This record gives sequence, C-alpha cells and structure tokens, in this order.
Amino acid sequence: MLFLCTVFVIVLLRIERKQSPAVSSALWLPTVWILLAASRPLSSWFGVYGADIESGSPLDRIVLLAFFLAAVVILAGREFDWVRAFRENSWVILLIFYELVSICWSEIPYVSLKRWTREIIVIPMAFVVLSEVWPRQALQCIFRRTIYILIPFSVVLVKYFPAYGVEYSWSGGRAWTGVALSKNGFGRLCLIASFFLIWTLIRRWKKRDIPVVKYQTSIEVFLLLITLWLMKGPPGAYSATAMGAMVFGLAVMFGLFWLRRRNRYLSPAITATVIIVVITVGTLTPFFQGSTLSSLTSIMGRNETFTGRTDIWEVLVPAAMKYPIWGYGVGGFWTTQAVAEAFKINEAHNGYLDVILHYGFVGLLLTSMLMLSICRKAHRDLTFDYDWGALSICFLLMLVLSNITESSIHVLSNYFTAVLIFLSICSRHVVLYPAWGRPFLKAGRIEGEA
Repeated sequence: MLFLCTVFVIVLLRIERKQSPAVSSALWLPTVWILLAASRPLSSWFGVYGADIESGSPLDRIVLLAFFLAAVVILAGREFDWVRAFRENSWVILLIFYELVSICWSEIPYVSLKRWTREIIVIPMAFVVLSEVWPRQALQCIFRRTIYILIPFSVVLVKYFPAYGVEYSWSGGRAWTGVALSKNGFGRLCLIASFFLIWTLIRRWKKRDIPVVKYQTSIEVFLLLITLWLMKGPPGAYSATAMGAMVFGLAVMFGLFWLRRRNRYLSPAITATVIIVVITVGTLTPFFQGSTLSSLTSIMGRNETFTGRTDIWEVLVPAAMKYPIWGYGVGGFWTTQAVAEAFKINEAHNGYLDVILHYGFVGLLLTSMLMLSICRKAHRDLTFDYDWGALSICFLLMLVLSNITESSIHVLSNYFTAVLIFLSICSRHVVLYPAWGRPFLKAGRIEGEA
C-alpha cells in the first residue's frame, strides 16, 4: 500500500507541475520546509533526538541552518531587495526583533537563541516565494504540493502504520495524527487542506481556474472527501476546534462571495473589529476559566471544561502573571525540563495565553498588530483579485478563532501561522522589483498576471 500511495503522489505531483509551469525548482526549498512544518520534524521521522528537551535535535538544527543559508543564496542570486521587503512587512519584522530582544531576560538564553533561529526561517522562506515570477501561483503550488503529499500518506499511516499515525491518550482513547505529531496539529493540516480544496473547486465551478488534465477536478474532489474523513477521525476523537473554524471560515467565504454578486464589499473596519473582538475574547477565556464561551461547548460536543483545558489554564494563568509585561522570553517557558515535568504538557491550549507566557502583553499587542496588518493587505487584495483576498481573510479569521482553544499563533514557524505570513508577504501589493528580468509590480499591478 505504501508503494501504491507513493506512485499516486508522484502522479499528482506531475499534474501539479503542469499546473504551475512558471515556478522554478528553487520553490522546492520553501515547499519542503512547509511540509516539515505541517507534519513533524526530521528528528521525529528518523528517531534522532537530543540529550534532553533543552538541547533539542542536532539533526533539525543542521537541516534548518542549511535551509536558511540556501534561501539567502537564492535571494542573493536574484538580487532581492531586502530593504524594501522589510519595509513592506514591518510588523512581522518588528515582532521577530522583539523576540530576539526577549532573549535578554530569558532564564535559558542559549536555548532561547536556538528557538529564535527556528522562528526567523519563515521570513527567508516566504521571500523565496515572493521572488518567484508569479508569487501567488507559486504559493498555490506549495498548497497543492502539501495536500498532494501529506493527505495520501496520512491515510496510509492511519490505516496501515498506526504506530506512526494513531495516538492513544492516558484513558485509552484513540485519535488520528497522520503525518502530524498530535491530533490538534493534524486537525490544522486537514483544516487548511480542505478549505483550500473547496476554494479551488469553487473557482473551477466559476471558470476562474482551469484544470490541466480532465480528471484533475475529480482527483481533488476525492482528496477533499479523504481530508474531511481524516478530520472527522475515529468516533468522538475529532478536532472540535478545526471543525468549528472550518464552519466559520466557510460561512465567511460564502458571505464574501454573496456580497460580491451584489456589488458590495466588506468594510475593512468590520473585519478588523471582528479580529480585535476574537483576540480579546480569546485572551480573556483562560483568565475566566472558559466562562466566556461555556455556552458553545455543548454545541461542539465537548464539556464545560473544554476537554480539560480549564484545569490547564487554572495553573498557567498565575505563571503568566509572574511576568505579565515581557513574558519569559522566546522559548523560555515550555522549553525547560522542569516545566515539562511539572505541567505534563507543552502548550497552553490557548494561543493568546502562550503569547503572554513567552512575550507578555507587549508581545500580544505586537501579534495583534501583525494580524491587523495582514487584514489590511487582504482587503487591498480584494480590489485586484477578489478570490485571493477572500482566501486570505478566511484563513486569518480561522487562525485567530482556532487559537482560543489551541496554540499556534505564538510560533511563527507553526504551519497555520506560517501560511498567514506567506499570504501576507506574497500579497500582490508588495511584489518587489527584481533586477533579473522577471515581471514586476507597476502601479499596484503585475503586468501579465491574471
């Protein structure tokens, strides 16, 4: 079955190559990095771990360093305008700089420095995509490659290699993890994959995207059904957060398309207000033990403790309030062996609480400003490519919503957060002016791009 799956994936990748003929071979660099971010690190695949949690894996460290240097070499060869890129993405650069400064007050500065180097790699990876001929086409190529590779292999791991694709809780409950490390991480992978496939199929239906082979649409419908099946998981073990975010995202997407048919447009102020409200509610939820959203738990088939999250928040909130302004520093809380043994977990199951733990309320403010800047770019994209802008808005809203009960927004190299950063950096309004003869931005538009 593993052999048949490999053949199937190779066929899918050949189809994708026809779909994106303009992308360069260098795009495989951010593609492989995204594949690792969406699944699990190499150390987990090959069983090569560090001596303890503080030291980390030398294999992952070497590979990520190689990725970083390769991206810099590619960008240097393309005469990439770093200054303009930093200026156009000032909020994410400011957040990364603040994370660097937070090493100064971390109790484990060397470990924090290593964690910070994992964070910054998302920037050169996104810049490589930005430096392609058509950044949007290149990013769609990465989305398709991720789906074409990870979803079929997840099915194989779940069905035929449960030692890798299935996890069991202390109570004996079974959950599917596929290629990911955890049920929640797998839920995020399925969420992004299924939403992108639905978005693509809608564009096909509206004749705004043409399949390169006659059976491509049928294959992607098949992949969508498989992804939804994987998201459902075994009885009672589905990711309620991913399901809720999916329903919310689809409602927003169809609402945006409904507005467009009536020549109306969603006000940026409305979207920004929704983001601020969700972040505020998400931040207050652990401080009030989930009482702000207790009425929704029964709808999602969960109890009032948010599947034990309120117990976690009860002990983590006092720890966060020990350093509420600046936090513990990048990687300065969950990294230590003592903390891991004391709490028996490695995340707060609330992204905003995790941000406060690591970077304090200053970090939460910078993260919120980054989300609002992504919102602003997405709304500008609605003017030139409505479908692309709608996709960015939906992903953004699903991210801030899902972080109420899961953690991803505090790690820029997390798959979900990285997708938002890629979408923001590769906005058509910030395409640079390459000096090596490729199309460039003129008066807010790329010549020749549909």
